[in-house]
Amino acid sequence: MAGRGRGAEEGEGTTAGVSERLMFAHAAPQEAPPIQLPQPRAPAERLPDGDRAVLPVSPTATIGRIRRQLGRASLPALRRGIAVAMETELDRGVGFLLVPVFLAAGVIYYFSLNTEPDLYRPLAAVALVALCAAVSRSWQRTHLFFMASLLCALGFLAAKVETWRMATPMLGSEIQTRLTGRLVVAEAMANGRVRLTIDLVSTEHPTLRYAPSRVRVSARRIPPGMTAGSMLTGYAKLLPPTGPVRPDSYDFSFDSYFSGIGGSGFFLGDPQLIAQTPSAPTAVPFGARVMSAIENAREGIADHIRSSIGGSEGEIAAALIVGVRAGIPEEINESMRRTGIYHIISISGLHMALVAGTIMFLLRGAFALFPDFSSRRPVKKYAAAIALSSIAAYLVISGIVVAAERSFIMLAVMLIAVLFDRAALTMRNLAISAIAVILVSPHEVVGPSFQMSFAATAALVGAYAGFADYRAGKMTVPPAKRSFLRFLSRKLAVGVGGAAVTSLIAGSATLLFAIWHFQRVSPLSLLANLAVMPIVSLIVMPFAVLSALAMPFGFDGPFLYVMGKGLTAMIAISAWISERSPVDAVGLISIQSVLLATIALVIATMATTWLRLAAVPIALAAMLAIPHVRTPDVLISEDAHLVAMPIGGGELAVNRERSNEFTTDNWKRALKAEEIVSPETFAKDALDIADPVDLPPGSPFYCTGDLCIGRHPSGAIIAIAENRDSARPACGFADLIVINDATAYNPCWDQRVLVVTERQLARDGSAAVFFDPQSATARAAIQYAVEKPYRPWHEQRRYTREARGLPPYEKPERAKPSQPDQ
Repeated sequence: MAGRGRGAEEGEGTTAGVSERLMFAHAAPQEAPPIQLPQPRAPAERLPDGDRAVLPVSPTATIGRIRRQLGRASLPALRRGIAVAMETELDRGVGFLLVPVFLAAGVIYYFSLNTEPDLYRPLAAVALVALCAAVSRSWQRTHLFFMASLLCALGFLAAKVETWRMATPMLGSEIQTRLTGRLVVAEAMANGRVRLTIDLVSTEHPTLRYAPSRVRVSARRIPPGMTAGSMLTGYAKLLPPTGPVRPDSYDFSFDSYFSGIGGSGFFLGDPQLIAQTPSAPTAVPFGARVMSAIENAREGIADHIRSSIGGSEGEIAAALIVGVRAGIPEEINESMRRTGIYHIISISGLHMALVAGTIMFLLRGAFALFPDFSSRRPVKKYAAAIALSSIAAYLVISGIVVAAERSFIMLAVMLIAVLFDRAALTMRNLAISAIAVILVSPHEVVGPSFQMSFAATAALVGAYAGFADYRAGKMTVPPAKRSFLRFLSRKLAVGVGGAAVTSLIAGSATLLFAIWHFQRVSPLSLLANLAVMPIVSLIVMPFAVLSALAMPFGFDGPFLYVMGKGLTAMIAISAWISERSPVDAVGLISIQSVLLATIALVIATMATTWLRLAAVPIALAAMLAIPHVRTPDVLISEDAHLVAMPIGGGELAVNRERSNEFTTDNWKRALKAEEIVSPETFAKDALDIADPVDLPPGSPFYCTGDLCIGRHPSGAIIAIAENRDSARPACGFADLIVINDATAYNPCWDQRVLVVTERQLARDGSAAVFFDPQSATARAAIQYAVEKPYRPWHEQRRYTREARGLPPYEKPERAKPSQPDQ
């Protein structure tokens, strides 16, 4: 038979085809005349004129005709091309890859709402959209739209159900009480204190009517023999969970709510053990007893590791093996953050992959020693199954934290794929992992850990899959025979290049997420990862696995020794690079840039046709949208104790000599400041404030008595007062007055003066103030961190003493509120 198009190649006398029925006919039919194919047109058209001469057509006319044809056909052709490409994408299974994307979109929409929806609303939405999706199966595009809407509604519903299911009781106000409870976790911190997580059983003196179920408190020391599951008692000061340190920053109340922690604080003395009665263990739930046994085993292993290695290396080794990282010194944590290698400390996909890889490597090597067995059995599947069991045990012994759970799900999907003879590292397996995490812990979607880990993994899988396709389409020439030295150097160069490319891809994919959440980047992260990751991958983690395998037999000493030496090298490299790293604070970026970058990443990693080019303009738009955010002129803490303003030259002026270190560090990064400028303090009445406008713009705070005054570089004057009486004189010259008194109210009649009281901050959280650079007389704008009506993780704010206009217990002299002027 003649194939399609062969007639045009063979000439004009070739028939278009031959009927197959002729092979079975008894008599040959009359032959039909051949079909004449049209002649191809000449490159340049020629038209005869009146004298039968052949003249060429005008090039201008030809170009004009082509332009007209393109103008008529470009838009329909583009539509057809897009439709064909989308059909191809769907045929290749991209629709399944978008399932977690739409689920996550629904989760993000739920947590971005200003009000808490009722449960029946998402249930009704899911039922309605599911019905529309079932009815519209005959119309493909409409069906796809309703399926995407259904997935968004399911993500919304999953987030609502998790919020309803948690229902964590939160402490309403600061209180001192004697608590009695069961120890869940005891973590030794680097500052010498011990952080205790306690399930409350009872409170007294006073008895709390709405006591939280679980609290986290610190103590100077704990009695010997106190382990997880022990009953303890002690007098403690409990505090409600705090909100964001500034608008659009990390919300500690949100994290506490979904972690089940209803309050935090510290023991005023040392906690005491309580002897349990014989019937007490029966009252403890079985799950709590199992978790206590696991926690005691973790602490025993951590103590053994610390005693074997010692120093900071021992603390890091304990963090890598059993997930206990509270004892790592802060200077080491900071150096690893500045160099971009802090991900090594947190048990995540890297550690799970190294553990599984080490186990599979050892088992495959062991099976290779028995060729008769390994040649007849699927030893690769055996190794994958044992590796899966190993990382499950690693998950349990590491404390089953959320990041480890997510990493376990991702790696478990890949190992199960190996068991069923499927490719392990694919976008489909990543999508399955993301779906599982979103449905189990929807609140993780809005956290940095979920976003950065999945962004990095998706970018790596997509990049290496594209590179594999590129190499598959090229003809490769067998490499020439090389000497061993050249072979080794080439392998080393390939390994270093692969590590560099991996770091670049992962760093680029997570860059905007890191800036949005932490306002910092690591300029030398590529150098640090290239220097440290070979040590971690070839020395630290493999010997950590070997030490864990040898620990039950008491032969783990040599392995822990080698692991400790690797950690010593890692700490030294991190410290050396950190000292030479430039300032990593980059300030704030717009949320629009993060959303656009996310869309671009999804398109670039999931599309397989030319549609992936659509990611380029979206990524460029994300880059252009980065600076479209206004930097606050003043930041105010939610307790009204701390006020900060940038005064130029990389300096941040604050109103207190001793300020909260975590808060000031966050503010420094957000405002791109390098130095903290403490206030200048004068004796009472020693500072003349008769004409504060004489203060130069950009001056720090000057404090005297109960009043501090500072001037912003824009010329606006900020006053911080301890009470209403000391704030009244500032009404005549200040643009912003912060009153650190919950019983006070606005003492100024001038509406152009912005007055912020402690009561307002207690209700609405920390604040950011913006001055109008175009008008010196306009009232400053203010943005609060918490919006009302409250979501469930902020409900406790309405019950604090400050939110109710009451003074703290320890300040009885402020118990009587000020009376208004007559």
